[in-house]
This record gives sequence, structure tokens and C-alpha cells, in this order.
Amino acid sequence: MYVTHLALTDFRNYESVEVPMVPGANIFVGSNGQGKTNLVEALGYLSTLGSHRVSVDHAMIRQGQDSAIVRARLEHGDRQVLAEVQLNRTGANRAQVNRSPIKTRELPRYFSSVLFAPEDLALVRGEPSGRRRFMDELLVQKSPRLSAVMTDYERVVKQRNTLLKSARASGVREGQLSTLEIWDERLIAFGSEIIEARSTLIAELTPEVASAYASIAGEEHVASLSSLLSILSDRVDDDADLETAALRGGNITAQEAAAHYKNALARLRRAELDRGLTLVGPHRDDLVLTLNGLPARGYASHGESWSFALSLKLASAAVLRREAFAGDPVLILDDVFAELDQTRRARLAHAVAGFEQVLITAAVRDDVPEELDGNIVRIRAGRVVEEES
Repeated sequence: MYVTHLALTDFRNYESVEVPMVPGANIFVGSNGQGKTNLVEALGYLSTLGSHRVSVDHAMIRQGQDSAIVRARLEHGDRQVLAEVQLNRTGANRAQVNRSPIKTRELPRYFSSVLFAPEDLALVRGEPSGRRRFMDELLVQKSPRLSAVMTDYERVVKQRNTLLKSARASGVREGQLSTLEIWDERLIAFGSEIIEARSTLIAELTPEVASAYASIAGEEHVASLSSLLSILSDRVDDDADLETAALRGGNITAQEAAAHYKNALARLRRAELDRGLTLVGPHRDDLVLTLNGLPARGYASHGESWSFALSLKLASAAVLRREAFAGDPVLILDDVFAELDQTRRARLAHAVAGFEQVLITAAVRDDVPEELDGNIVRIRAGRVVEEES
């Protein structure tokens, strides 16, 4: 699948813009702050229902306006799809496909993309929450029904935490514990399904990450992934111990996860009541990134961290293209080439050249290797402009 046309209304710094695109490479060129990233952010939102830059949707609505519209025409073979989302400052967002209303959460069914941006360096160097979000967004793209499971899990954690806080404040009562056990059952049911899905995803990603990293940085480096599961830990610290290999789960089924989950909740009951928090589950797990046998977080250099984060996104694209009924995901590289030396630029260009469509932002056209020469779109102050002579 590829994008043939993008239209934005009151999105970021765009009052209104129409951007035609073609299969292959599309390069958005312009100085910093002109709106290049806003274009690819809009497309990324269509496939993930989130921004890689902000956590709230209203930040993407142009100042002084009540709503913003992102509309993209997509094509795959003989099939054309018009996908649209309206972001609202107040009230729920609205979505359409081929002019017919749909539930917003269904949009990822129609469009798949993988975006890499400088902010993704936090996947390697940042907190576990960013890596959990990375896994969950990819899982929803692979299997949209998991969005409902994750929403249910978050709701259960929130309600369970409320009950734990109430028990802590008033002293534990027998009726509260019996109610807590009901929430335990729901927590285990939803959480175990997420744990199994993440485990399967990590197994799929691991060889792709190793291959992508070797293609970018050289075969002498070995990148790998594993999971850090709180249900296997006796600790209640907020920061996981990445050195404790015993806590790293391999492939795990929902049934196996449920058994460990139940034991962990029983083991940590007193600690949870003391702190008023749910201390185990997918919301406290982590994805461990290892480079040459050492945790990348804390050991990898800036260049190695950058290459690892990029490898995670290339691996995501490889997993999606293998399973997607609509062909390749659209691969988006936001200001990537400026951070790489000439050798790594050439290697990255070779690695992505086979994708059906690649969208690239760059402040300087010459930063993008000639191998990715294609449709050039020049941006200035929220407008598409003709190339200057």
C-alpha cells in the first residue's frame, strides 16, 4: 500500500495543504521549523492513532481552531481507500473511510506505516514506558482487536488501584479483599493475553533486529531482544534490574503467564496494600535491548543507540510487511540521514530501497543518498512551494 495524496486542514502549522505522492521515495525538503515533520506526523497518526512527538491530540490542532482534519488517499493494487480523521479539542475524534463513518480505533485496519524519528532514541536510552508503547502500538497494527484488550487492562488496573488505595486508607476489610480477588481475575485474564502477545512479538522481532543492525552498523555487532517480566520478580522497585537474567522471560503462553501472575499477586499482596498500587503486570514490564552481550541502555554509544533504535523500526516494518494483507507498510524516515555518516547512510538507503513507499524528511537534499532519489516536495512556512531556480 502507498499514499497517493495527503490533505491537511488546520493541522499544526498548515491551514490547508494538498500533497501528491508517488510510489517509491518521496523526499520532503525544507529548513527546520517549516512543517516537514508535521506531514509525516499526520500520516503516522492515521496508522497508530498517536503522535511520536506529543501525548495529547489537541496539540496537533492549529492554534485558534477547534479541530483538524487529516485525509489520505491510499492505493493497493486496484483498491483505493480514502481514510480521514478529524481531531477535536472537545468531544471525541471522528473517522471516516470512503466517506462512511467508522469507529476511530478501526483506522489502523486500513493503513499501516512505520515511522522513525529522532525522538525514537528514547527507545534505547529512555524509560520502560516508551518501549512498552512501542510494542503495544506494533501489536495493534498487527492485530487491531488487541486495542480493546489493552483498554480493558488499563481500566482494570485503574479500578484495582482505587480499591487498593481505599483499603490502605481505611484499613483492610474482608469485603474489600473479596472484591480485590474479583479484580485479580480480570487483571490476570487481560494481562496474560498481553504478555503472550508481546512474547510472540519479541520472538518475531529478534532476528529482524539482528539483521537490520548488522546491515546498518556492520556484521561484527550483535543486537538482540528479550523481555523483563514483573510477574517473575520478587522486587517492587519502579526501576527494573536489567542485569538480572533470571527475570527475563522467553516465549510464554497466556496459560503459563496466568499461573505466574496469580503467584506474584499472592506474594506481593501486602506490598500492594501498603503502596496502594498494582505492582505486577504488563504495565510494569520492559523490553531489554542487548548489544554485543551488554544492555544497550547505559552501555551503547550515541551512534550505537541511534542504530539500534533505527533497527527496531526497520524490524517492525519487516514484521508488518510479512503479514499485511495490503502489502508493505509505508516507511517514514524523519530527519534520519543527517545523523548518520556516509557509510551508514548508504547502508540504510540500500536496506529501505525495496519498500513500496518511503517518505523522507531532510533539511538538506544532499543528505539523502542518490539511491533514494525520487519525488521531491519542498516545504516553506506550512506551504508546498515550487523549487527555486
